[in-house]
Amino acid sequence: MNTDPVVTHPDLQLITLDVNGERHDVITEPRRTLVDVLRHDLRLTGTHVGCEHGICGACTVLIDERPVRACLMFAAQAEGARIRTVESLSADGNGGGGGGELSDLQRAFSEHHALQCGFCTPGFLMLAEGFLAERPEATKEEIREVVASNLCRCTGYQTIVEAIDACATARRGACVTPCIPDSPADKEH
Repeated sequence: MNTDPVVTHPDLQLITLDVNGERHDVITEPRRTLVDVLRHDLRLTGTHVGCEHGICGACTVLIDERPVRACLMFAAQAEGARIRTVESLSADGNGGGGGGELSDLQRAFSEHHALQCGFCTPGFLMLAEGFLAERPEATKEEIREVVASNLCRCTGYQTIVEAIDACATARRGACVTPCIPDSPADKEH
């Protein structure tokens, strides 16, 4: 008798996900969203579920270093991509829960009081991480425009903009030479 769940339940499929640098084999229904698999199967609960319509941004993760709404993507669509959740930001890759240092972006959010209830914060952190990787020289106006795509009911956005701008400024200041991703000069920093 075959007990393989994929064979005995044809509505299931085996997918392999690269999440925060670790490979995960997941047996799931093809219709399940990435946010559900991250939270329920992989227990990465930092990615929050808000509107489930792609409007609020609470579920934002990075797919191949670009911000994506995990509630709008099937988990099977993420197979073969590099997925990063908010847990990847700390030095230990566990969101600070394992004793690791907070990332510079997380520290900036804390120092600028860029959160209140905290529900939206993981989505803003991942949105900012992806945006700053692509646009390290972003102005406050550009940052303000980007963060407007996520919803926060508590902060009024100003402290979020200030935190992201402070992090961007510090990252630029830390570079001895102009920061150009994947350049030989990056290895010197």
